[in-house]
Amino acid sequence: MTFTSKMVPFATDNVDTDQIIPARFLKTISKEGLGDQLFYDWRYNADGSPKPEFILNQPWAKSAQVLLAGDNFGCGSSREHAPWALTQYGFRGVISTSFADIFKQNSLKNGLLPIVVAKDVHDALFADPNQEVTVDLKSQTLRFGDRSVEFPVDAFSKHCLLEGVDELGFILKQSDAISAYEARVPGAVNTLG
Repeated sequence: MTFTSKMVPFATDNVDTDQIIPARFLKTISKEGLGDQLFYDWRYNADGSPKPEFILNQPWAKSAQVLLAGDNFGCGSSREHAPWALTQYGFRGVISTSFADIFKQNSLKNGLLPIVVAKDVHDALFADPNQEVTVDLKSQTLRFGDRSVEFPVDAFSKHCLLEGVDELGFILKQSDAISAYEARVPGAVNTLG
C-alpha cells in the first residue's frame, strides 16, 4: 500500500469521536453515506447547508487521501463509525502525534492507517500543508519534500492492510490449515465446513 496525496490540514487538538461523527448518526450498521456526516457539526449549518469556510467543504479537499490532524486525534468513546466516516470520505491515512488507542485499533481494523509522527515532523508538515506526502506502508515510511520518516504499525495490522483483509478475512485465508489441524486432532470439531 503506497500512495501519494495532498493533505487536509486540520490543526484542532483532542478531536473526539463524537466530533468526527456525532452520535445521532450511529444508528446504521452500513458505512454508506457516513462520509457526508464526517465532522457534521463543524461542516454544516443548522439548516444542513455546507459552511463554505470549513476545510472539507473546499473543492480540492475531496481528492485528498490524508488528513493532517492535531494532537490526540480520535479520543473519547469507542465507535467504529469514526474510521468508517473518514474512509467513506476518501481518507486512507491520518497523521498525528498521537491517537487514542481504541480509535487507532478501530482504524487499523477498518482500512484507515493512523500515522504517528514526532512533533518536529508534525510541525514541518503543518508549516507547508500544501505539499504532497507519500505513504509507504510496506517500508513504514512517510516521505515529503526531502525527508523520509518511519512510523510504527504492528506486524499483524500491517499484514492485514497489505493483504486487504480484516481479522475475519485473515482467519478465512487459514481455512486449509485449520481443516488440516482439525482432521489430525482427535475430537476436533470441523468449524469451517
